[in-house]
Amino acid sequence: MGYTDAVAEVLIALGTNVGDRLENLRTAVRRLAEEFGQVEPSAIYETAPMYVVHQPPFLNAAVKVESSIGPMAVLTRLKALEKEIGRQQRERCGPREIDLDLIAYGALCYRYQDKDRTLLQVPHPRLAERRFVLQPLADVAPNFHLPGLGVVSALLKQTEHQADSVKKSDHALLPIQRQE
Repeated sequence: MGYTDAVAEVLIALGTNVGDRLENLRTAVRRLAEEFGQVEPSAIYETAPMYVVHQPPFLNAAVKVESSIGPMAVLTRLKALEKEIGRQQRERCGPREIDLDLIAYGALCYRYQDKDRTLLQVPHPRLAERRFVLQPLADVAPNFHLPGLGVVSALLKQTEHQADSVKKSDHALLPIQRQE
């Protein structure tokens, strides 16, 4: 198998707190399925905002996909999907129509910089402090080893102090359900 034939397991976090949050997530998952094929989605979680706390609550989810394109190409597609779904540029960590973050790309530990600015780092650099990302990831990849950080389920346990800020939504489902 050549390098171009390699397929990586890719984890993507989704978040939204502007507009029709549920429809934003559903649209994102449908579009991710069109881009990557089979999509394994998590449950949906309603979460309190972090960093910029004076904003509406988020709906968060995660998906697992497979990709044969490189991590920068995946990121480029995610950013194009955000724009297509209607994301507007606002303050960092502020309100957003949709946020699609590349969390992990297989066993790769990767950082891409353009001059003084990091454009991509996987695993995501602040993942270990974010239960709102780890909880949905644990639905789709609890045993996934994040290089340099550890296993998703173990990282989730380390954020137990944030458990009250991440609540599973029992009435909202994503359009493409996991295959058992």
